[in-house]
Amino acid sequence: MEILRVENLSKFYGKGDTLVKALDHVNFRVEKGEFVAIVGASGSGKSTLLHILGGVDRPTEGKVYVDGEDVYELDENNLAIFRRRQVGLIYQFYNLIPILNVKENMTLPILLDHKKVDEKYLHELIETLDLQDRVTHLPNELSGGQQQRVSIGRALMNHPALLLADEPTGNLDSKASREIVELLKLSNRKYKQTIIMITHDHNLALNADRIITIDDGKIVSDEKVK
Repeated sequence: MEILRVENLSKFYGKGDTLVKALDHVNFRVEKGEFVAIVGASGSGKSTLLHILGGVDRPTEGKVYVDGEDVYELDENNLAIFRRRQVGLIYQFYNLIPILNVKENMTLPILLDHKKVDEKYLHELIETLDLQDRVTHLPNELSGGQQQRVSIGRALMNHPALLLADEPTGNLDSKASREIVELLKLSNRKYKQTIIMITHDHNLALNADRIITIDDGKIVSDEKVK
């Protein structure tokens, strides 16, 4: 079942001699429950693509359909709701709220949506992420790997259509990086979570089901991982 469809997606900056094509007529589809890695060098357009998929940045041209809905036909209010409910974002530098503890950071998307927290699911996530003894800790009391686990928990709280990870291990040592990738794989298996991970590390990308390689704003290969 298709969860994401991207049609002729382009993002241009400037004009004339200064025109930069960050994305140039990109097309692909993702099935529900797939784990897709998007790889490319710095400046290839992969982060721009992720931001457009997440409703953070509007395309110059093209369409993004998530669960059958044309994302950029939404007005600003409904686009904000889409980002909150349908997208879980994991950033390289965690983006946790420094004055909120682990539990508060994880449940923030639910509370912003004026919904009741599913305490059973929250406790399950906390155990899965091995954060049981860190629930009341603030971000500055956690290691980088622990902060990224909180970020993953926050991204999963709303059962999003898409979990988008932007260089999720880029700020971690090798041991913490392996742990984070294993947690992403676990969420993919356990919760059937669709994941799109941006990375420049091809070895990291091999953990996904499929690797899309982007260069100069264009898809140059799209291959299943054997």
